Amino acid sequence: MLVYLSDLRLNARLEGPASAPALVFAHALGTNQSIWDGALSHLPGYRTLTYDHRGHGASDVPAAPYAMGALVRDAERLMDHFEMKDAVFIGVSLGGLVAQGLAVKRLDLVRALVLSNTAAKIGSPELWAARTAQIRAEGMEAYAPAALQRQLGPRWQDSPHMPYLRRLITSTDPEGWAGCAAAIGGSDFYTTTAALRLPALVIAGTNDGTTPPDLVRETAELIPGHRFHLMRGVGHLPMVEKPAEYAALLRGFLTGIGHV
Repeated sequence: MLVYLSDLRLNARLEGPASAPALVFAHALGTNQSIWDGALSHLPGYRTLTYDHRGHGASDVPAAPYAMGALVRDAERLMDHFEMKDAVFIGVSLGGLVAQGLAVKRLDLVRALVLSNTAAKIGSPELWAARTAQIRAEGMEAYAPAALQRQLGPRWQDSPHMPYLRRLITSTDPEGWAGCAAAIGGSDFYTTTAALRLPALVIAGTNDGTTPPDLVRETAELIPGHRFHLMRGVGHLPMVEKPAEYAALLRGFLTGIGHV
């Protein structure tokens, strides 16, 4: 469904009974909310909200650049729109940055975090500016191979998930990609994330070339009492590569914090 906010429309999907524990899912750059579908099929009994970030999927594509504060505000407004509170917010990569920002801003909305394949700071402004320049000059098709290698690891061409992920990348609006890339490049949550005091599960993948395990663990260690899990044989999007195993990790965490 399209949710009409004051300045744009966001594509969202809300499922499950209103009385069930709430989960909110935020996707990675160059993907859309469909990356969660496999894992969600193994997570019955929850009230789940997935959505496309601005510039992605079927959401509106404002002119780049975007600020991370705008992406955090989008998530906040969606949760307010659907009257979701005390949710566990699950974010991967870009979505993990949104999760960190929202948890700092609105603890009434977020009772726990799952930070998947993300960090308090991902890359540098110069790195994201260079990738944006490449996309503007050459297009998403030319950008896709390097992105897929970072997502899936050195044997990316043999992955059964490669065609699906290639379609997601190449169908992303370059303006939306550039807008969110600017938001990533401008984000540094080391200080604010270190101030968080809430349950957190942090997940990394052994083959992840975008947010390598050491970077993800460094972010995990900012949050006292966190749980860290390294998934073997997956890259940047483990919910796509091993959805059942990923969902099992989520269920274990949710049960452990009483979010059932």
